[in-house]
Amino acid sequence: MNLPKVLLIALGGTISMTRDASGAIVPALRGDDLVRAVPGIDRVAQVEAVSPMTKPGASLSVDDVLAVARLADQRLAADVDGVVVVQGTDTIEETAFLLDLAVQSDKPVVVTGAMRGAEATGADGPANILAATIVAASAESVGLGALVVLNDEIHAARFVQKSHTALPSAFTSPLAGPLGQVIEQRAHVRVRPAARVRPSLATLRGDVPAALVTMSLGDDGRVLRELPRLGFGGVVLQGMGAGHVPAVVAPIVGDLVRQMPVVLATRVHTGPTFTRTYGFPGSETDLLARGAIGAGTLTGLKARLLLTLLLGAKAGSDPIFRPSVNESGDAGRKVELDPAFGDVRDVFAAYA
Repeated sequence: MNLPKVLLIALGGTISMTRDASGAIVPALRGDDLVRAVPGIDRVAQVEAVSPMTKPGASLSVDDVLAVARLADQRLAADVDGVVVVQGTDTIEETAFLLDLAVQSDKPVVVTGAMRGAEATGADGPANILAATIVAASAESVGLGALVVLNDEIHAARFVQKSHTALPSAFTSPLAGPLGQVIEQRAHVRVRPAARVRPSLATLRGDVPAALVTMSLGDDGRVLRELPRLGFGGVVLQGMGAGHVPAVVAPIVGDLVRQMPVVLATRVHTGPTFTRTYGFPGSETDLLARGAIGAGTLTGLKARLLLTLLLGAKAGSDPIFRPSVNESGDAGRKVELDPAFGDVRDVFAAYA
């Protein structure tokens, strides 16, 4: 029987860590090492391992992940049936969503990692790699977008969140639940989500920074005022509750939307940003009326990544914003919305 071909891309993370002289764990193992530690994986798929980098999950960059997406697309178009990306769990919910946006192939791309180091008692890395490989090799996974597989659960990248700092069951999808499970070495997909959103972007770049700012009790908005000076091209604002800010911050948001895209998300663990319920100053209806863009069901972390890609694409062509001209004909300090800004709003509307 011809087994499916799976490319395993190892990036580092806890799953690759062993103890150094100080007793702390640091990245050390490469892809081939990880595959050799998984009993029975050779009965699931023909696995080729590559290790383009060895970093903690917290040190991965947007451009690192975009390079992985390009590699995945090249190999999926050529000679492999699925891809497994192995990395640190700190950023899995972000990198998986970025791969969901960037990878063009409909073949499976599965992200996994481990909550315990390779030398820990009960290390979960080998079991997670095996389960992820089973999912990547399964025809059931085609067309689901990027997936996250840990603890024998299959999660859609757009819904998954890291919900605990220590437990092997740390990854959950509180908004929609897991898509399925790996049971008896088979992928069981119980739910198929709506088609993923893939913005049609001529360029994929992560070099235009987007800020992520969380509102808290008594916040006066001074951080928001500084964002243009600091060189940010946009911001995702994690509001309180359904998307609210203190009343004193609302005018600051109104000023900021004339300088950069402001996307309104919620700091709450799960649930969508509202659009038409509350009407007080600083409410979601007030901020949207001032020009903010609703993040819909996206968390702030994921909304920031989507905004980053959109800003990068615009930087490679027409700017989202252009300088306005005052009555004397000189370039003014204010800016006006470029018509292309509507494209950003439309993309986020798909996640409502």
